[in-house]
Amino acid sequence: MKRPVHPIEVESYRILRERVDLRHLPPLSRAVTERVVHASADLSYVTDLVCDEAALAGGLAALRSGAAVVADVAMVAAGITGRATVCPVAEAGTAGLAREAGITRSAAAVRIALDRVGPGAVWVVGCAPTALIELLTLDARPALVVGLPVGFVGAAESKAALRVSGLPGISNRGEKGGSAVAAAALNALLYVEEEQ
Repeated sequence: MKRPVHPIEVESYRILRERVDLRHLPPLSRAVTERVVHASADLSYVTDLVCDEAALAGGLAALRSGAAVVADVAMVAAGITGRATVCPVAEAGTAGLAREAGITRSAAAVRIALDRVGPGAVWVVGCAPTALIELLTLDARPALVVGLPVGFVGAAESKAALRVSGLPGISNRGEKGGSAVAAAALNALLYVEEEQ
């Protein structure tokens, strides 16, 4: 079933495309960039996002095959449209593991989620740099990592680590990011999936 598009969204995309021409980008990179700019009203993402078309194609194929989607926090999970997510960050066992291991709750949630989903999942990190760093230390073998955490402590560094990790990913340079942006990046792929 095709997603209904509200007239406000149509007008927003018209304005976006009037302000910046992204037709030079490959199709999936363009879809992700437009959706992130639309969600943030921040045109600087046009040059700040780091998308790899092959990684996006692999992520899309995984989504089409029913890959699990893991979100680092509830705000990311809430923003993902039409797809169930795994998000154990608020579970009691997550807090216990974090205390035991001396790590953040977000990092503990990554460990718990990986035990549940195994390799081949699509991971969406929009809040916690420690979640992204933890994911990079594990043998998660993700189909795609949407690595767009936000913050002054560790966000830019965690995204740089993702880019050099060899894992298929989407990131941006710098400290900005966030739940809405990360969810938007994944939604762009989900909407492409619906349209094809």
